[in-house]
This record gives sequence, structure tokens and C-alpha cells, in this order.
Amino acid sequence: MFQSLRRILLGGNFRVFDYEWRKAVFHFREPNSELAYALKADGGGARAIQMVVQARIIKHLLFALTEVGRREQDRALAAALSDSLWLAGQEASATVTLVTEDCCITSHLDNKLDTFTERLQLFTFSEKDAVTNFILDHIQCEEGSHGVILFLYSLVCSRTIDALLNLLLTGRASPHLFNGMRHLGQDGLPLQRPLQGVLSRSDVGYLRWSREEMERGALPQLQVGSMLKTPRFPVWVCSINSSCSVLFSATRSLLSDWRAEHLFQLYYYSGQSSQTATARLTVTHSHHWEASPGDAEGDPEKRFPSLEMTIRTKWDGAVIAWNGTSPFY
Repeated sequence: MFQSLRRILLGGNFRVFDYEWRKAVFHFREPNSELAYALKADGGGARAIQMVVQARIIKHLLFALTEVGRREQDRALAAALSDSLWLAGQEASATVTLVTEDCCITSHLDNKLDTFTERLQLFTFSEKDAVTNFILDHIQCEEGSHGVILFLYSLVCSRTIDALLNLLLTGRASPHLFNGMRHLGQDGLPLQRPLQGVLSRSDVGYLRWSREEMERGALPQLQVGSMLKTPRFPVWVCSINSSCSVLFSATRSLLSDWRAEHLFQLYYYSGQSSQTATARLTVTHSHHWEASPGDAEGDPEKRFPSLEMTIRTKWDGAVIAWNGTSPFY
């Protein structure tokens, strides 16, 4: 079984996770600080996983971000991890992987060989609360515990993986980001096998924009559907020029009342340690039936930061103010 896990995630039995993956953990910034809700996620392939978990952490802390101590951090992380595992298990079961020699999510992986995959122990639960409590009991781990890799293994064991991002966000391993089923190809001819996209709204959403893809004219084929753009909570994982980060709002009605979209605040966290404060952006938006003819003039892709273009994939034509922060993305 564990050889199958390695093949699924790495493409072969003799490949191993690199140093960036092995050192990746779920580690918070300083408790009771402005960024107490935030995970450290500077780089490497594990950052995408960390930022999806970050979005779920924010969902649980969304209206208490100023009162986050160590206890709240642990509870939010346990809830965020169990959310993803429970969805991956079709909301019927979930599996958590630990290293057998320890009672905590920790191991000491050799720099050259994967010596801990074969020492994994699986714990399967049929109730979500049991998953959350089990993770909470084993969450206090030292640096170098390979926590992100073990979470990834848990996710795969909860449900075989085809498309990791959608599996994390929605619990369904669809490789496509559009809504529903697509039966026709780009040329209008029927597809031999229909493509399955996202079938329902998830708790946290997803936004994507790439300057390189825009310049190649590839964006129309890669558009994210409204199911992912409009989640149940105003929290979005963002893929901006292939780098993951998180955008969120504390306005409860933002996704349920269009009038709240006229003027609202969005908060942005990149995951990088160089960001010392949450960026606050003010968004002014007019719906298409309210916009004036001159609002669409010019070539905004060449004039605005990539983060602003990402926001406009959800709120087309929005005007965005950085409130004194120098645009950094």
C-alpha cells in the first residue's frame, strides 16, 4: 500500500520528497499578534497545500482574528485539517496517518532516502468530531515533523487523488475548475468522454490569474467557475502567477447580498515571512447593469498588479485601493 502512495504522489517507488517538502510543517506566526491566524509558508511545492489549509483556518477564525492565542491556533488547525480529510472521505470517514514510532506527527527522515513512508500507521474514523479530536491530541510537534507530507498521505488515504486542489477544496478529485459537466470541446464537437468540473459550492473558494497565461491568450480556457468563485464563506485560495496565497473578507453578507459588493474590505496574506502585516484592500465595485460605458476602456492587464487582476476575476471592473500599503503582488 505504501509503495502505491509513493507512486501516486511522486510518480515512482524510488523517488522521494525533496528538502523543501520534508521541512514543511503547519507552523503559526506569533500567538496574540496581528498575524496570529497565519501559517508560515515561504516557498516550495508544499506552499499550495499550506495555503488551502490556511484558508480553512481563516474560515474557522474569521470573526475572531484579533483574539488568537496558542489554544485557538491549535483548535483552528485541527478543524481545518479534519475539514479537508472528512470531505475527501465523502463525509463518511477519514484517515489520519502517523509515524508508528511516535505518538505525535513527527519523524526523522534521512536526507537521501524516504525511511518513514513504510512506518506510517493509519487511523480511520467514522465521525468527524473524532477526527478533529484525534488531530488535536497529536498536533503539538517539533520542527522537522514533515507535517505537510503526513497530511498529504492522510488525504490520499481518505480518498484516492486525481486532482489535489479540487480534492482539498471540495472533496471531489476533479481536474477541472469549471461548473458542472462539459460535453463539447473547444471546436464545438462532442467529447468522447464528458469532462467533470465542480458540482457544488465549497466552504472556501478559489481564484486564479496568470500574467503569462493572459499574454498567451490562454485565460478563457482556464477560467474558474462560479462554484469556486462564490464559496459559502468569504475566503479564497488564490493562484497568482502560479504562487498560492489567501484572500478573505470579514463581511458576512458579501456572498449573499449583492449590495454588500458596492464597497467592502478584502484582506490578503501571501504566506511569506517577509509580510509582517495583513494587507487591507478597499474594493469599490459596480455590477454590470450599473457600470457606465467608460468603465471598460483601456487595457487593465498592463496597468494593475496581479493581485488586483485576480480580484477582478470575481468582481469585474472593481476599483481597488491598497490603503497606504505598496502593492507587492
